Amino acid sequence: MSRRSGLGRGLDALIPGGERPASGIEQIPLDAVVSNPRQPRTRFDPEELAELAESIRVHGMLQPLIVTQDETPGRYTLIAGERRLLAARQAGLTHAPALVREASEQSRLEMALIENVQRADLAPLELAEAYRQLAEDFDLSHEQIAARVGKSRVAVTNTLRLLKLPESVRQALTEGRISEGHARALLALPTPQAQAAALHTILTHELNVRQTEALVRRLTGERPPARPRPEPPPDVLDVQERLQSSLGTRVRLKRTRKGSGTIVIHFYSDEELEALIERLSG
Repeated sequence: MSRRSGLGRGLDALIPGGERPASGIEQIPLDAVVSNPRQPRTRFDPEELAELAESIRVHGMLQPLIVTQDETPGRYTLIAGERRLLAARQAGLTHAPALVREASEQSRLEMALIENVQRADLAPLELAEAYRQLAEDFDLSHEQIAARVGKSRVAVTNTLRLLKLPESVRQALTEGRISEGHARALLALPTPQAQAAALHTILTHELNVRQTEALVRRLTGERPPARPRPEPPPDVLDVQERLQSSLGTRVRLKRTRKGSGTIVIHFYSDEELEALIERLSG
């Protein structure tokens, strides 16, 4: 089986024995399988689950579960395939094809995480929680996590930061009332109270991500970058330089398309003003 590019080590690299030959597939009873306690995905769409269950009824289970032998004989712990397991039970299957492999607790989490990342199934906070477990429970650095799941270190770090948001913001993100972009913008606010207050504004006024970023900048006192002034045309620059050389002070010339305009002469003291008046009055 070829490894999908950009997805870290992949499932094959995490399963002892390398390739997953068809001869290694066993039919195991579904009631003997318990869910992976390290499964990062906690929410399953009921409609998608029903569609998968119907497909399994018609075509059977085309992709095997990955399980490990439990300490109790005849019992198995699921490593990868939580969605397929639930759909198979919903479809009324009593047995399902499975690859039985030895796996450490860390490998169980990594394989479940990689499977979901490959299918883009994890919600942002589910992904963050899985990264947290790898970092805290297994003492992996952000660089090591990134290498395992095929993400950049920055992406892993930014995802983990979502766990620092207050409960109200995390709940809104889980329920889909705000996007991950909204949540990331709120992280720039200094306190949970400020983040919760900004969330209320976002939901009340239905702000998009860009509007939320602007709101956060206002709340933190950050001014938007000033637009650079357009460079005057060469003929205007020439006149300004001649006047500045003659008067010995800063001069700004503004012209309209009709040929009219203004000349602004700067002075920096009463003495300079008197000298300019004398020079201009002749």
